[in-house]
Amino acid sequence: MSVAGFGWTKWASKLSGPHFAEFQAALTKYNADRFRPALPEEAPRGELAREHAVANAEIAFIEAQRKELARLAARIPSEPDRFIAWFEELKATGPGQGDPLFPWLAQSASADQMKWFLLQEVAGEAGFDDLLAMTQVKMSVQAKLEMARNFWDEMGREKGMHGPMLERLASYFALAPTPETVVPESLALGNTMIALARHRRYAYHSVGALGVIEMTAPTRAGYVDKGLRRLGIPPKKRHYFALHAVLDVKHSEEWNREVVRPLVAEDPRRARSIGEGALMRLWHGARSFERYRAEFGLGTAQRAAA
Repeated sequence: MSVAGFGWTKWASKLSGPHFAEFQAALTKYNADRFRPALPEEAPRGELAREHAVANAEIAFIEAQRKELARLAARIPSEPDRFIAWFEELKATGPGQGDPLFPWLAQSASADQMKWFLLQEVAGEAGFDDLLAMTQVKMSVQAKLEMARNFWDEMGREKGMHGPMLERLASYFALAPTPETVVPESLALGNTMIALARHRRYAYHSVGALGVIEMTAPTRAGYVDKGLRRLGIPPKKRHYFALHAVLDVKHSEEWNREVVRPLVAEDPRRARSIGEGALMRLWHGARSFERYRAEFGLGTAQRAAA
């Protein structure tokens, strides 16, 4: 595809509406190819020009989010102990927390509704292990060591790799998400995570986004696992959610202690970036949950025990 075919990049700063959907679908397609290992002779003509156009668009997309979330980010403290307290409070009060979607999935969703939900979630999964590998480059020793431990927990042995676990569940439900079958809010979540990890200017944003996933995912994963169990899904097929309902609790404690706090103590300016990254990830999650509830005909969110 020529650079002329990348007109969609002009919609990078749109956070809603048809142009937002167009940009997210096109960026998702681009991301599906950009990190794929290749040989020198396989590189397409004009590759660098296209990457330049997309990189500028990704930065515009992230900056639009920073502007959108500026009011929430203004309250981010920079002193390490206060920042950790603020960061951990996001588990209870951050965007999307307590969304009634998840108790409903556990208690009431039909098999078809659960399948649609998983289609969206699989599409928004950008690959925690790969994001972590990109984020840890040149980080300080203490942070890098904890990221390495987390990485190997994600990898496990071959049968315990988290990515293939999710793929097995997707295969069981015959899920084959495409940008055309996934809501743009879910696509935007994955695209944001990739952009934060990809651009070193957002490395600390990526730390915050990855950390808040570890901190907030266990409760949601537990509800999804309960719903899958209620629907009779075999344990081996739903193991991804069962595992994350437990494992990420330990990961979160260690991440906050060994990664987030030392990075902020070393340079308090990083608190703003780490906090913004966390808010971005939660904000996209909240928008996705709202869109899912609309699909299922559920009411406006009321804070629940999620």
